[in-house]
Amino acid sequence: MVAVLSRILAFTNRHPVVRGMLSYGTMWPTSCIIQQTISGKTWENYDWMHAFRFSLYGGLFTAPTLYAWIRVSTMIWPGANLRTAITKAVVEQFTYGPAALVCFFFGMSLLEGKGINEAKQEVAAKVFPTWKVGVCVWPILQTINFCYIAEKNRVPYVSACSLVWCCFLSYMQQLEIEKRKLKLSNIQN
Repeated sequence: MVAVLSRILAFTNRHPVVRGMLSYGTMWPTSCIIQQTISGKTWENYDWMHAFRFSLYGGLFTAPTLYAWIRVSTMIWPGANLRTAITKAVVEQFTYGPAALVCFFFGMSLLEGKGINEAKQEVAAKVFPTWKVGVCVWPILQTINFCYIAEKNRVPYVSACSLVWCCFLSYMQQLEIEKRKLKLSNIQN
């Protein structure tokens, strides 16, 4: 068992994007289950497909794009001092952050089987309110990340920080599902 873990660790050290993918592929569905638990669901009625979609999206899209952003930002602004870290965090909030939210709401809508127009409506309704909350949180977390965390651990650090953030994203994503259920219930009554 130790030999297997050593090989996995060596592989993720050689390929840090994989470390981020494993981290996001685990943390995001965990946060989805936490959010569902907070909203009153239990083991018997969790939406496992919703959690699976979070795992797919987090591991296969968010982690690689965040890894690319971190690599590019490090090339543009090398160094790990406070000024550079703040610069990267602010630039991220106005570039990568909004793009990531658009991709999240659009991508998750498509993964849920919605059409392009519904996905566009989801983006229009949710990106700005979500970004307004994120701009209060992420610059601080990313300043710490860019200043104190080793580059190879930056994506897993963000993944760990995103546990709570992802509960919020899951909540925002579930709002639309609950609205549709309420609307359908009102039409049937």
